[in-house]
Amino acid sequence: MLAQDSPDPDADPAPAPDPSPSPSEDPRRTLGRLGENLALAHFERLGFSALGRNERTRYGEIDLIAFDGATLVFAEVKTRRMREHKQNIRDDQQPLAWLRPRQSERLRQLAAAWLYDKQHIRPTAHTIRFDAIGVIVDRKDKLICLDHIEGAW
Repeated sequence: MLAQDSPDPDADPAPAPDPSPSPSEDPRRTLGRLGENLALAHFERLGFSALGRNERTRYGEIDLIAFDGATLVFAEVKTRRMREHKQNIRDDQQPLAWLRPRQSERLRQLAAAWLYDKQHIRPTAHTIRFDAIGVIVDRKDKLICLDHIEGAW
């Protein structure tokens, strides 16, 4: 019996997907994705696993959802790029300085919609937390600072 899914040993391997953004991609979206990647790496160092990234609900998008077996975290990630790595960062340049109370309400509404949706696995959590993560990178996308506020709201 001939297996139809068998790769041809003489065929060239498929090219790997290009991880770099396309030239037409919005630079803000690229910066946001970088910040979310750095935030996810931070959560993984803390023992969390990602359950979702850029999860869409009928009310909008949740940046990051993470779970460590006991705590379910819905996180808002804000990212800024600074010109110089050693530049002093003023208070008004901190990404978390731009968080507003209405974002707390919005994140709670998004989390409720996500939990209500039956299309994905909902973990049994002892605690649900709403975190804020502020990421600052330099022009070369090197991490300068990552601030994590657990239970920001």
